[in-house]
Amino acid sequence: MKKTIAIAVSMAATPAIAGTVTVTIPRINVAEYHVPYVAVWIEPKAGGPARTLALWYDVDKRGAEPGTKWLADLRTWWRKGGRSLNLPADGVSGATRAPGAHRIAIPASVKPGSYTLFVEAAREDGGRELISLPLDIPTRAAAKASGKTELGAVSLSPR
Repeated sequence: MKKTIAIAVSMAATPAIAGTVTVTIPRINVAEYHVPYVAVWIEPKAGGPARTLALWYDVDKRGAEPGTKWLADLRTWWRKGGRSLNLPADGVSGATRAPGAHRIAIPASVKPGSYTLFVEAAREDGGRELISLPLDIPTRAAAKASGKTELGAVSLSPR
């Protein structure tokens, strides 16, 4: 009689990423605070279409004035391709975020090359801010920029 022994090994699969973006939303002391809508996208330096990595907005708001109504307030992202994005976009759309640091993975499917990373925030009864950073894929070096009002630190980290 022949015995067969099977060993099952379970490993949690970690998705491959090309790098990480950390976006910090600052705590702003105002009488009526609303969390900002935020868009994070990359554009090839040599030209080409923008690729949205994250879009945080009021995904649950429905009715006569859905949460998507105010996405045009993210003016630069909207003009670069947001208006043609079919929302909610799987793996991109998400709810607004509270103040604090939030991580976004840059998918491994982003082709090697030179890009510009953009982070734009707009807040009801608040302001609008846009930050950009150079980004090379594969990501080998960290980079950092800081906003003045609606955005705090924005940093890039290698995988």
